[in-house]
Amino acid sequence: MALQRTHPLLLLLLLTLLGLGLVQPSYGQNFMYQRFLRQHVHPEETGGNDSYCNVMMQRRKMTLHQCKRFNTFIHEDIWNIRSICSTTNIACKNGKMNCHEGVVKVTDCRETGSSRAPNCKYRAKASTRRIVIACEGNPELPVHFDG
Repeated sequence: MALQRTHPLLLLLLLTLLGLGLVQPSYGQNFMYQRFLRQHVHPEETGGNDSYCNVMMQRRKMTLHQCKRFNTFIHEDIWNIRSICSTTNIACKNGKMNCHEGVVKVTDCRETGSSRAPNCKYRAKASTRRIVIACEGNPELPVHFDG
């Protein structure tokens, strides 16, 4: 008798676990999300100077083989960034409709043009401005900085 009561509970538990598994990011989405975090998110700092860009671009491995010409670091908590994914969809530069916009604190790092990898040199510009990010998955996560 006890076994008959346990069976439906185990089935319910299994279905719950499967349901939770369905909302986990896929491997590809998780890779893109982790890449987005590495390249664009730095909530602990406010950045703003050339030295910050020079160090962070190297630390985040964007100067190994060639100097990445331009990169933006977002100085917001990841939950604030993720909340941008719940705003109205807009067109991305590639025409897909999975982009979203928000206003955040950033440091833009622009390569000076006179340096060579791995010792790339950058000019920094700190501001609070509108950004556009592409989001994918369920739950939606930021996977690409679009501008």
